[in-house]
Amino acid sequence: MTFVQLIDCKTHDVDRLNRLMDNWVVATQGKRTATHSIVGRDRSDSTHVVEIVEFPSYEEAQKNSNLPETNRIFEEMVAACDGMPTFTDLDVVRDEQLNKAVVTRLFEEAINGNNLDLCDELCTADYREHSAGRSSYDLDLAQARRENQEHLDAFSPRMTVESMVAEGDMVCCRVSIQGRHVGAFRGIEPTGKDLTGTGQATFRCLGGKIAEGWLNFDDLGLAQQLGMMQA
Repeated sequence: MTFVQLIDCKTHDVDRLNRLMDNWVVATQGKRTATHSIVGRDRSDSTHVVEIVEFPSYEEAQKNSNLPETNRIFEEMVAACDGMPTFTDLDVVRDEQLNKAVVTRLFEEAINGNNLDLCDELCTADYREHSAGRSSYDLDLAQARRENQEHLDAFSPRMTVESMVAEGDMVCCRVSIQGRHVGAFRGIEPTGKDLTGTGQATFRCLGGKIAEGWLNFDDLGLAQQLGMMQA
């Protein structure tokens, strides 16, 4: 279970506190178990600072606390604060990445479910799609739907999201693809061949919808499997 620790303190020297955190990052390289750190300053009180540190589990957080470098930096941190920092330990019971959720629906319901009409709900009206394997590197939503439908009709693909990372308004996915050549594609009649491939896709989200996409798929591998060119 993901574990989060909130460190709450007051200081008149935020720059010093930042330097200490930089020193800790360097000193614990290859040792620390923390995976994410956010530092926020209270807008109504510039001396009030909160650090949020994420760990894979409480047990991993304990390992991190036991590092000599952590103890040393903590002592210097206390000296930089106006008083003893307070700690709040939290077991994460819900962690919902909302942008990930809409991208997951795109793959599972729109693509694997062969229901690109759903893109009107999942994407913004001014959605733009960029892919070297399309008729243009800059497609609007209507044209992107038409060209993607051609691929769905030709190959009946199923895409599996092997990994997905979200940061800010961006979501990046690594996918594997399985399909079968069941429809005509660029002048090639259906061969019935089973096809496999890989790809990466990055999406920019806005207001709970997908506003832009950059797609990179193994078009060369597809052409080789279809006999369009030699390996």
